[in-house]
Amino acid sequence: MNSCRMLFLALVCCSTAALALPGHSPVPGGVAVIDLGPASSPAPTARWGEQPLAVVRDNNRWFALFGIPLDTLPGELEIVVLRASTATKLSVPIQLKNYPEQRLTIRDQRKVEPNAADLVRIEREQATTEAIKRSFSPAMPLSDFAQPASGRLSSRFGLRRIFNGLPRNPHAGLDVAAGSGAPVTAPNDGIVANTGNYFFNGNTVFLDHGQGLITAYMHLSRIDVRSGQPVKKGEILGAVGATGRATGPHLHWAVILNNTPVDPELFLGKP
Repeated sequence: MNSCRMLFLALVCCSTAALALPGHSPVPGGVAVIDLGPASSPAPTARWGEQPLAVVRDNNRWFALFGIPLDTLPGELEIVVLRASTATKLSVPIQLKNYPEQRLTIRDQRKVEPNAADLVRIEREQATTEAIKRSFSPAMPLSDFAQPASGRLSSRFGLRRIFNGLPRNPHAGLDVAAGSGAPVTAPNDGIVANTGNYFFNGNTVFLDHGQGLITAYMHLSRIDVRSGQPVKKGEILGAVGATGRATGPHLHWAVILNNTPVDPELFLGKP
């Protein structure tokens, strides 16, 4: 095993040849796009600890896509790249990013302070969503996403949220301001991994795009797909609503990469 440490240098250019890749942003809640070399050789595999990473082909090169947890401190994380019987350790430098605070008022206090029965339901639903987030199917994902609903991008990813004066988890998705009933569409090809009504998320659809790239669509007023259904880019998944913990109609769109929520805007090809 080759145990040498190599300094991670993966600057992704903004040419049309790299449009299929998400934006390179090695910060908490971001994505590190790691150049693994020419695609003339077989596809390598990559891991962060026990978690496999997506490896995609773009412009005749292999790239690993590494989702960085929101609670990561500045410093270095280490991934392992495997080529045949050779393992190489790569050091990924993580930069600092501070996210702003957002204060919201929720009319239904149970959505802020759930009762005992709610907590049982929440625990059951969390087990389901954690299993979905951990899934790693072999298909190579298409990561050049289209925005899944038309509207202004409102609450951005990573906001430190305070509901009714009580601190809660950071905003792990991107909100699109759209009216109730507006169509919600698949940002790219995938398989419907799960649908259902969740305590906090309301009516929700999960898509599996392959290799640990999962997307979720929450607070829907209507769900138009079923679990196991293949969908194409632009196909309708459901409609915007205000179910679950919501202050009004909008789409909450989440992107999960290697079991880690990351900023969806990095997949939209925007600066």
